[in-house]
Amino acid sequence: MAHTGAQLSLTIEHGPHRLRASLSTALEDGSPYGLTVPLDAHLRTRLSGYHVQANAIEGKWPSVAARRITRASLLHLHALRALDASQAGAHHRDIAGALFGADAVRTRWTADGELRAQVRHLLTRAEGFMRGGYLALAGVRQQHVGVPRSAPGDEPVR
Repeated sequence: MAHTGAQLSLTIEHGPHRLRASLSTALEDGSPYGLTVPLDAHLRTRLSGYHVQANAIEGKWPSVAARRITRASLLHLHALRALDASQAGAHHRDIAGALFGADAVRTRWTADGELRAQVRHLLTRAEGFMRGGYLALAGVRQQHVGVPRSAPGDEPVR
């Protein structure tokens, strides 16, 4: 919210929806108001957004669907947590304990075991993100040749 002296600018976010309004300081509760909409070639594509905003002004916000957690998103999260811990000086065994729990480390940790291999894989993956792989994840840049567009594990977790 910002007050410029002549008008009040307001931005409200509700999930993926954003309502922006500029209100005159002379506007009083219950007084009529007008809405200005640009009449250009993009009007038809904006109409659904205007409808959402008109409903929001009346207090009827659309429901916000929860994002699905995928196996890939959990893998990305674990990779970034592992990288943070590694850069803070944690040993691989400590990282495994933080990610998978002390019981898993106590029962499954060996010098050449799968738990240690998982930690090494997560660190390699996170280092790839640091070298620009995060841009491909965000959809800003094309992925490198040889890397599949949809990584295994992108299906929703049940």
